[in-house]
Amino acid sequence: MEQVSTSPGERPEETGASFESAYTASATINEEGIVTEWSEGATRLLGYVPSEVVGLPAAHRLADVLSDAASRVPSGQDRWSGTAALRHRDGHRMEVALLAHRWTSSGGTTKWFVVSAVGGASRPPWEEPLKEWAFTQSPCFLAIFDADLRLVRANSGMERTLSLTEAQMRGLRLPEIAPDPVSDETERRMRLVLDSGEPQYMETFVHPTGGAAEHGWATSVAPLRDQNGRVHAVCLAAHDRSGVEGVHHQMLLTDEVESAAAPIGTTLDSVRTAHELADAAVPRFADFAIVDLLEPLPRGDEPTAVAVDGPVTVCRAAARSVLDGTPESRVAVGDTSSYPAMSPPVEALVAGRGAVYGAADPALARWAAQDPEAAWIGEYGAHSIMVVPMRAGGGTLGVAVFSRHRRSEPFQPEDLRVAGELTARAAAGIRNAYRSGREHTTTMTLQRSLLPHTLPDQAALEIASRYLPAAGEAGVGGDWFDVIPLSGARVALVVGDVVGHGIRATATMGRLRTAVRTLADVDLGPDELLTHLDDLVIHLSADESDQEAGGEAAGGIGTTCLYVVYDPVIRRCTVARAGHPPPAVVSPEGSVYLLDVPAGPPLGLGGLPFETIEVELPEGSILALYTDGLLQTRDHDIDEALDSMFAALVRPADTLDAVCDRVLTAMLTHRPDDDVALLVARTRGLHADQVVVWDLPSDPSVVSTARRQTTDQLTTWGLEEAAFVTELLVSELVTNAIRYGLPPIQLRLIHEKNSTLICEVSDASSTAPHMRRARTFDEGGRGLLLVAQLAQRWGTRHAAIGKTIWAEQSLTGY
Repeated sequence: MEQVSTSPGERPEETGASFESAYTASATINEEGIVTEWSEGATRLLGYVPSEVVGLPAAHRLADVLSDAASRVPSGQDRWSGTAALRHRDGHRMEVALLAHRWTSSGGTTKWFVVSAVGGASRPPWEEPLKEWAFTQSPCFLAIFDADLRLVRANSGMERTLSLTEAQMRGLRLPEIAPDPVSDETERRMRLVLDSGEPQYMETFVHPTGGAAEHGWATSVAPLRDQNGRVHAVCLAAHDRSGVEGVHHQMLLTDEVESAAAPIGTTLDSVRTAHELADAAVPRFADFAIVDLLEPLPRGDEPTAVAVDGPVTVCRAAARSVLDGTPESRVAVGDTSSYPAMSPPVEALVAGRGAVYGAADPALARWAAQDPEAAWIGEYGAHSIMVVPMRAGGGTLGVAVFSRHRRSEPFQPEDLRVAGELTARAAAGIRNAYRSGREHTTTMTLQRSLLPHTLPDQAALEIASRYLPAAGEAGVGGDWFDVIPLSGARVALVVGDVVGHGIRATATMGRLRTAVRTLADVDLGPDELLTHLDDLVIHLSADESDQEAGGEAAGGIGTTCLYVVYDPVIRRCTVARAGHPPPAVVSPEGSVYLLDVPAGPPLGLGGLPFETIEVELPEGSILALYTDGLLQTRDHDIDEALDSMFAALVRPADTLDAVCDRVLTAMLTHRPDDDVALLVARTRGLHADQVVVWDLPSDPSVVSTARRQTTDQLTTWGLEEAAFVTELLVSELVTNAIRYGLPPIQLRLIHEKNSTLICEVSDASSTAPHMRRARTFDEGGRGLLLVAQLAQRWGTRHAAIGKTIWAEQSLTGY
């Protein structure tokens, strides 16, 4: 028992203490009614010393009254308070106010703790000033507004927050004191409290002068009633939780939020993320939840403006209820609907913050009256509703609505905070999914524009191809393939794989594919072409070295490439590779093997040579080029993958398209984690009757002989109509070789049936010809210009010794 103490020199009446100090009498009684503890205050009150009471039944000394206090507690309750008549040691009875608690010790023993305050009934003289001190000095920001919502009182905390004195604010409405959308919302809540008599809770407060917009507030608006229960005013109370208490409060919510948010946004699937949000809310803290996304979703990362004067169209992304079948939702998932203007969801979208609404809130009644799809509010007795906008990256994506109609307690500020955390997590996931989807679409569009739309017509190879983009979150990669017709009826096959994924890898792929086509057009050998491509990648990476690489190799360093040139005249294949898997070959007899091509380093490393091999491929051989995504599957290792690919390639098929489909079916049991490019070609040969070669002496008189031989051969091929143009081409090319080249000189004609006629003149000089513009009275200088005008295309091909000038004519018109 403690008595009120005074400081030296102070009189009791100066401290507010009475001469007869207050004290507490207490006793402990076990479940059997035995007194186990007896305080000094109890001795002072009833006269019994502990030795006369402890260990005995309370009824023995106290006339059943003290022991009966415990029995008066209703079943299921752990506390009772009331007045009891107790017997003093001298025999007289005393009316004593008691408070009894049932509690269980750490050892599991249940006891009753009975207390009584003695001598504290008289009110201290400073009780009224104490109430005033409590208001003015409260750590909470307090203000009282009358029935007209004009400020009557404000404590010092409110004065500091608004940087105004109480006298300066008295008689003004809150929006007049602090013009701000939050003030308008707060006043709306105050008017609702006046009308309904129910308190309101918020997570926002008017912004402190000079304070940040984002602040941790717990705000409540409570009615102030008279003795008859009539509401005369409202009390606005706000507590700043951004300091130590805010940290403590946040710590209390962390486990709940993290537990609920853990499964949200785990995939780049916006619909799944919306379902994860609804599943996290129901039944954890809501009985019904819907997630609606703006229709259409905003483009880019710019903030989305939502019109207040018109309906807002949304798409129902998810709905969840504690009731089977989610009967509250009148809109099916995937369908669109509209929220009317000024409805709570639209207000949340406009304000950019969440709000809690009670059953008596006029906003809910107005919403239900305007929107038939909101009839669930009344039909299922929703008494508390939270509306939270879905915002991420400065933009608004949609709105989530949570309601309670099964559990009786309304939503509290803590619930709004948790809902805000969960909704923010979902909005971030949906934004990432949307951005990833847009990037994936952009990348796919770019990639489709860069890959061959159709394969070129040519006589050397029968070709089929397949391309499958990656299905994982990494996105589309930089795999590519190409078929490039070359001079002399030859064809180049290219397959490459740029390191990384996404639009960066696709853009790099486009640059490299263009470079390969340009280098192939000058008829470089496979090893020379890869060397030039390696230099290009090094230059590209140097140009991009100061830019953020985004986790991918700058400029295409590490890109692999396989370059194959097939000549149908000699039926030979020339191959070089830069770190790429070697091609597979299926012979006409049915054997399958990998070509033994020196690997070479990936592109961009520099300093290492590339080697070329040349092999003979009989007509009817199948050549398969592919990227490593075909072999790097989850289901089997590289050896098993090769065996599966060989088995699929060797099986007979009517078409190469069937071969491609068979390979993909055998190799891929699911969408690939990496891009897959597959190029399958069957070799053809140009027979002896399609190619003719003449060795010509280095003599100008031979030009007429060459023209005559050409005319005779065209007649044999049935191409008499092409004789005039071909004679001119042969005449100019042979004349040019005799005049500017070195012997030996050779003329070759190649007839690709129903397709192309090729005229080639070779000599031993490496000097490349070039066109020039002849002046009016020049006797020469027009030969190559004439060739360029007559031929569909023409060019120069260099060899180890000498060069070949070639010209092609289309036979379509003949």
